[in-house]
Amino acid sequence: MRDAQDSDVNTSIAAILLAAGRSRRLGAPKQLLTVDGTPLVVRAVRQAMVHCDAGMVVVTGAGREQIIDVLAGLPIDIVENPDWAQGMGTSIRCGVAAAPAAAGGLLLLVCDQPAVGAAELAGLTDAWRAAPERIAAAGYAGTRGVPAIFPACYRGRLMALNGDCGARSIIAEADEVTVVDMPAAAHDIDTPADAQWLGYTPSGRAGK
Repeated sequence: MRDAQDSDVNTSIAAILLAAGRSRRLGAPKQLLTVDGTPLVVRAVRQAMVHCDAGMVVVTGAGREQIIDVLAGLPIDIVENPDWAQGMGTSIRCGVAAAPAAAGGLLLLVCDQPAVGAAELAGLTDAWRAAPERIAAAGYAGTRGVPAIFPACYRGRLMALNGDCGARSIIAEADEVTVVDMPAAAHDIDTPADAQWLGYTPSGRAGK
């Protein structure tokens, strides 16, 4: 295996943040729930940008205008997925299509893993850059999933996703995957009970 630091190995990373869902079970856009006054979508962007030297794409759908408003001024590309209601696979396709072609790796992440922070993303990016020919995926709760970094050679397979089929299926089929232990990724937000520690209430208020 070549050293990831060799000049002929492209270890630049572009991020794709999936922020298109409606959050039906939660009853309010999870992207706009806050941690210490910062919306989750903004928090995810800021944390990922540190590690993404090839740029960042945010995929929007439901609640697009509100999300665009809170992201104003950040150096990112925002794209709309008109087919967001058909499932996460369509948002992945949309994000990959918009991601810079020069990126050597694609960091795929979501808004609703609030316990995933800068340290977790640093560990993931370091692991991928040590073996950039492999997928590097978070390991948690007995599975492997996002956040995950896909080498550029996986663009075609990511673009072939559709409906509710997400990137986990590609990770499961890969011959070799660098698994980064990330128990923080097991906590996601789907229901009001999941979001209680953020100060969320069913009336739609968020924040502490």
